[in-house]
Amino acid sequence: MSRSGAAGTALGAILSASLLALFILPIVALATYASPSDYLSVLQEPAARLSILFTLYASGIAVAICLSLGVPLGYLLARRRFPGKPLVEAAVGLPVVVPHLVAGFALLLLLSPGGLLGGLLPTLGLPVIDSLSAVVLVMVFVSAPYTVLGSTLAFQAVDERLVEAARGLGATSAEAFATVTFPIALRGIVAGGLLSWARSVSEIGGFLILAYAVYPGPGYPGPVTAPISIFIFGEFETNLRAAAATSAVFVLIAFVLFLAVRALERSGRLPWRPGGILP
Repeated sequence: MSRSGAAGTALGAILSASLLALFILPIVALATYASPSDYLSVLQEPAARLSILFTLYASGIAVAICLSLGVPLGYLLARRRFPGKPLVEAAVGLPVVVPHLVAGFALLLLLSPGGLLGGLLPTLGLPVIDSLSAVVLVMVFVSAPYTVLGSTLAFQAVDERLVEAARGLGATSAEAFATVTFPIALRGIVAGGLLSWARSVSEIGGFLILAYAVYPGPGYPGPVTAPISIFIFGEFETNLRAAAATSAVFVLIAFVLFLAVRALERSGRLPWRPGGILP
């Protein structure tokens, strides 16, 4: 390797290590701030366990909705031309840049009595404020763009010649999609879904307005709880060590999830080859 090449590699390593340090050191500080007894208290505290389980439950529903609605939209944006497409693409990205509190406020005005859709959710038997439906709605609003964008990029990366080859062998459009397009794009779709999940569980601003507490209702029998971000915020105001311990436990859960996906990918149990674009 030339001297300039070695210098470039060293510079790249230093810059990369600096960014990794920014990722890792705050988590280390968080994990080491609390004592083992604090972690034990979190695991033994029913309210903390309930908040974690509720957040995982609500985010699972939100991701299912994101995939159900976002993947078809991603396919249309990647593979179809239609009037107003640039406006649709801009609208998809808009929730990403909207501040968290603004998102919650906008949803509140949309669904409150007198709003544009003020009577929709109550008509369906779904409460608007402080409910599972409110939590899921906020999660979908802030996280669905990642599924749409991930799906769009994944479908754009599919070589159209492969699809045409399948059609030339007699496959219908639906068969070509199911056997060629979708399997190739699946990794990107899963990556978008994982990013949507991560964005869902990290939300707080919208919850402060629409779901500071969650009461029993359709889909959630109770007891009263709160999304994990709100729960940690409440602990932060009264017990910093408990807040740090609860935060670290949830970060560990998220880390284990991502490690599990990576392990499954490397084992070949997922329907694509190892080493891809999963986050």
